[in-house]
Amino acid sequence: AASLVASRLRDTPDQALALAGNGLRDTTRIAASDPQLWVQILSGNAGRIVPALHGLRADLDRLIRTLEDPSAPGARLDMAQLIAEGNAGRARVPGKHGAPPQAFAVVTVIVDDAPGQIAALLDEVGRTDVNVEDLRLEHASGHRVGMVEISVLPGRRDELVAALTAAGWKVV
Repeated sequence: AASLVASRLRDTPDQALALAGNGLRDTTRIAASDPQLWVQILSGNAGRIVPALHGLRADLDRLIRTLEDPSAPGARLDMAQLIAEGNAGRARVPGKHGAPPQAFAVVTVIVDDAPGQIAALLDEVGRTDVNVEDLRLEHASGHRVGMVEISVLPGRRDELVAALTAAGWKVV
């Protein structure tokens, strides 16, 4: 699916791609993988993949019909339902170390796009004795800064925000 979405970008004007955000990068990330590896994976798992693709095609057809007349009665509800079905599926993805999914609090810190910044930030987090459950880096379009999203246990969020702010980090 990532490769199919990414293939639609081949003829997209550069100025439109310049507006692309992290959602597009996330959605198409796996499209940068080795084609030979994926040919083996797809071929070896075709029997399980084909039914999932049929379901995906049905969902796409449903969305297309809805978007062809987005002001029709029930169209917005149908779009919301498709998205909610995606939310429900995403919620079933196992969490850290295969454990049940768990909600984390996110602390977003602005860092300069320069060597050593993320290491310094993580060193500061380590001094707070708050465990990093997940980490994500996004670059701000048109700016030489990054946004580091640090996922922590919800009960430790305020403690981490206070410690990072006191240490001079820009927490948003």
